[in-house]
Amino acid sequence: MPAMDLAGKNTVVTGAGRGIGAAIATAFHRSGARVVLADLQGAEETAATLDGAIGLTADVGTEAGNRELVEGAIDALGGPIDLFFANAGVGIGSDVVVTPEEDWDLAFAVNVHAHRWAAKYLVPGWLERGEGYFCSTASAAGLLIQIGSAPYTLTKRAAVAFAEYMAVTYGDAGIKVTCLCPQGVNTDMLHAGDDMMPGGNVVKDVGVVLEPAEVADRVVEAIEVERFFVLPHPEVADYMRLKADDPERWLGGMRKLQRRMLAG
Repeated sequence: MPAMDLAGKNTVVTGAGRGIGAAIATAFHRSGARVVLADLQGAEETAATLDGAIGLTADVGTEAGNRELVEGAIDALGGPIDLFFANAGVGIGSDVVVTPEEDWDLAFAVNVHAHRWAAKYLVPGWLERGEGYFCSTASAAGLLIQIGSAPYTLTKRAAVAFAEYMAVTYGDAGIKVTCLCPQGVNTDMLHAGDDMMPGGNVVKDVGVVLEPAEVADRVVEAIEVERFFVLPHPEVADYMRLKADDPERWLGGMRKLQRRMLAG
């Protein structure tokens, strides 16, 4: 039997109007979970395609938006949230010198602070119940680096760190944590980076681009066994080992890749 059975569980997925979030919500629904889809736009439309699912408009880039989402989801579900998936994210900004401050603020608000704000309003109830599941979408960039984008690299690294903090701090209290770190996925965010480097999209250049549904399947598999990392691109684990074993070689390889992309 799996450690975590999604059937009948109350779940919330942010950034669920499209892309990875919509695919995860669909996979949860297929597994028998009750699902709240949350997004700035598109959540209600996507929810309408899933029998019994609930769509809520939510701005997770603010603390108030996260509090209202948690409270609204509990009310809509008629009971406590069993699993919360902080999937919403933005891929904005470029070099540390030229990226506007408002882009830095938005990247940190959505990619990092939204996770801690959600946890702030979820954890007390989970501790009282002795169980809960916090999931988040970071990125392979959070384990490695995103060439061409300082805000994405920093915020996704912070998202991984926050997930690790949650797992260590609350793991013995019954709260489980899973962190999704994909590389290239066929979403609007991926294609928005096509013009970031003269040589093309570095993420597309270095590996296979998966479909959101493929990533969602890996997420469900990981949750069922309560595994911390979800690495849909297995080569990411190889890069992590190289980075740990020989950081100078890894950094040199990344600089070489950057030179190639800059050269076009």
